[in-house]
This record gives sequence, C-alpha cells and structure tokens, in this order.
Amino acid sequence: MRGMSLSPDDPLLLRIVDDLAERGWSQQNLFLTPDLTRELALECRTRAVQGELAPAAVGRGATQEVREGIRGDHIQWIEPGQAASCDRYLELMDSLRQALNRGLFLGLEEFECHFALYPPGAFYRKHVDRFRDDDKRMVSAVIYLNDAWQPEHGGQLRMFPKNAPEFDVPPLGGCLVVFMSGDMPHEVLPACHERLSLTGWFRRRGNEPFEL
Repeated sequence: MRGMSLSPDDPLLLRIVDDLAERGWSQQNLFLTPDLTRELALECRTRAVQGELAPAAVGRGATQEVREGIRGDHIQWIEPGQAASCDRYLELMDSLRQALNRGLFLGLEEFECHFALYPPGAFYRKHVDRFRDDDKRMVSAVIYLNDAWQPEHGGQLRMFPKNAPEFDVPPLGGCLVVFMSGDMPHEVLPACHERLSLTGWFRRRGNEPFEL
C-alpha cells in the first residue's frame, strides 16, 4: 500500500528517477492510494474552512506580495506531526528523496510542501520554481487531491519542456508530477471547480557565501 515509506529501490521510485534523468519530468497517475488521497483532501478542506489557508504571494523575502493577476491559490505549509495523513505523505516523499539522491546524486537534504487550494477561476501564470537568487530548490513534486475530476473541469498543469512540445497534465486525484525545478516552465490553467493539491520541493544546501 502506497502511503508509507518505501524502499529507495521500489520500482515506482526508480521509474521517477529514470524519467527525470531522461527527460526532466515524470508523471505517475496512481502514486497515492485512494484512501490517502481522500484523507489529504479532507485535511486541506478542513484547514480551508478553519481559515488556515492564506492567499499565496509571489517573490520572496521583502519583495513578497499577493498578486492575484499572477496566482490565485490559497496555501498553508505543512509540518511533521500536524496530521497522520500528512506524515504518511512526508514519509513517501522522503523515500523519493533518497531514491533521487541515490540515482541522480543531487544532494537533496529536505522536502518542503504546502496545501494549495485554487478557487474556481483561479490560475497561476507561467513561471519556474527556482528563485533567481536562490538555487536550493532542485526538484518539484505536485500531488493532486481531486475526486472524479473531468476534462471539462479545466485546471490542467501546462508544462513547457525545453526540447519538446508543451503538454497538459489533468489534476487527477492520486497523480504525482515531478520535474526539475529550474528547468521546467509551467502554469496552472483556470478550473471551474475547486482544485486541490500538495505542492512541494526537494532542496539541497545551496550555493551561499561563507561568512569569515
């Protein structure tokens, strides 16, 4: 059952590693069990009802600001120990981190992620996930939590690979999309229904100046 830690040699994780090595992205439509997908969706909606999700900002540090013309999702970062379903997902992601380090030698040290709720009509303009002045984010990972999503609902993740045509990924519940953070421009298209996901990044230590 996927929803707990896996061996770094698990065939599912090795497929993701191979995909990243060959083309820079991977899509696994059945990464999570239906039960864990539903539990995470319930956790996201519960937090939203309790007012814990806040409008997402763009930029970082002192330049952060909410700009709904660029992105319209509401987010909350998750931490270990907050909810059993989140802890199970974090365990899975740590297994993937180990597999990525073993197969691609990326030096990934941690994984950070947040719930993202897109109200109907919300979107996120084309962007890349790595900041210009911060190279710690190496690999992006998005898991979708939407039940019975239909093509006419919209909300696709549109990807823009460097040497291939653009393509769309529907936000189907249990589907995981992984890609290199600095190399894959992407956008979220508007949906006519509430759209739920967990969006995260595997991070390395980064190239920071040493203080003498």
